[in-house]
Amino acid sequence: MKKYLAEMIGTMVLVLMGCGVAVSLNCSSDCSVVANAGTVIGTAMAFGLSVVAMAYAIGGISGCHINPAITLGVFLSGRMSAKDCAMYMVFQVLGGLIGAAILYALVTSAGAEFALAGAGLGANGLQSGISVAGGLIAEIVFTCVFVLVVLGATSKTNGATNNFAGLAIGLSLILVHLVCIRYTGTSVNPARSIGPAIFAQLAGGLAEALSNLWIFIVGPFIGAALASVIWKVIDPSTED
Repeated sequence: MKKYLAEMIGTMVLVLMGCGVAVSLNCSSDCSVVANAGTVIGTAMAFGLSVVAMAYAIGGISGCHINPAITLGVFLSGRMSAKDCAMYMVFQVLGGLIGAAILYALVTSAGAEFALAGAGLGANGLQSGISVAGGLIAEIVFTCVFVLVVLGATSKTNGATNNFAGLAIGLSLILVHLVCIRYTGTSVNPARSIGPAIFAQLAGGLAEALSNLWIFIVGPFIGAALASVIWKVIDPSTED
């Protein structure tokens, strides 16, 4: 049970800190306005640093997946049981909901001007000019890259570099955000998307938050499955 609770806490921190910075920097509603690059860079760093912090806080307890896509990739790679896979996902979603609820409470208790700007609560959404197909492709590709980094960085074949897995994974998430924010606001993590979408709908700040949510669930899961296939092909431990 401790590892499930650790996943819940870690995902809560990821959503609260990552989406919280997006709200504070006004990158929660339309990050396609990339002329203000500071909002994009700051938001990307917030998500990446949250992963680094949690990796060293709970990595020894649960492995610090804090992302159902990572959990699926790990399961398909044969590194965890189906029971743990399912329970991890449940507690990750719960953690995301708690993080989004805290952020919702903070935003709605703030002044009217800030509350209006932050009503998107960092929810994912198709950015200006991006089609459903384009958003889905972005989530598949960038989740695939991210989960592949996770599988490689935590592989036993990497030896001593395992000690730096948390740092490598966090930095790769920053990189993914820097590219993908322009397209979808960057999910690559269903648990990160579900909570903010629900509370953004409650706040009335992003009308399409729930209608587009499927993109940020289906896309990351497909990307994670692809990453597990790629890793099985290139994993040195599978050589005859």
